[in-house]
Amino acid sequence: MNKSLAQYLKNSEIIDWQHPGILELSKSLVADAVNKTEIAKNCFEYVRDNIRHTYDYKVDKITLIASDVLAETTGYCFAKSHLLAALLRANDIPAGLCYQRLSLNDDGEPYTLHGFNAVYLEEFGWYRVDPRGNKPGVNAQFAPPNEHLAFAINFEEECTFPEIWPEPIAPVVEALTRHKNSGFDDVWCDLPDIQWKPVAS
Repeated sequence: MNKSLAQYLKNSEIIDWQHPGILELSKSLVADAVNKTEIAKNCFEYVRDNIRHTYDYKVDKITLIASDVLAETTGYCFAKSHLLAALLRANDIPAGLCYQRLSLNDDGEPYTLHGFNAVYLEEFGWYRVDPRGNKPGVNAQFAPPNEHLAFAINFEEECTFPEIWPEPIAPVVEALTRHKNSGFDDVWCDLPDIQWKPVAS
């Protein structure tokens, strides 16, 4: 295994893919898949379709750790991406975390981070997928090499960060930890952000 990819297979406190529940589910998602790309698609569609987005479903349970997301069947976009990374890593598929900066209400300020994933596929290299959960106006799909993310960039202050992180970034962990015992709307009003300004051309 390439050393640069090995970090995207690690078990950690948040992406705890060695948890028995995650291991059990990860095996079931292999199903009749003939290669790792198909396994990755199964993992993606499971998290996208079976784990409720906390705000969409108005769930007063805030999750962070992958195994907790699975147990509670809910998570904000960040938490859902932690579970998807765990399921992929449990199947020996390198997976990382990605972020966008988006307008919260699609009309300018305020801005917030949005979390999703990148998965390393031998046929295609790094491929970004968004398991936040589809709804009217959101149609994220797994169809490599074409990316179908949940959200497009529409404002100058928005961006898709190019980095692929092996672990969640500090502002995300801090926000979800701070609101561990809060309601879904408390998190919505205090979502993490990173100040970013476009580079002048």
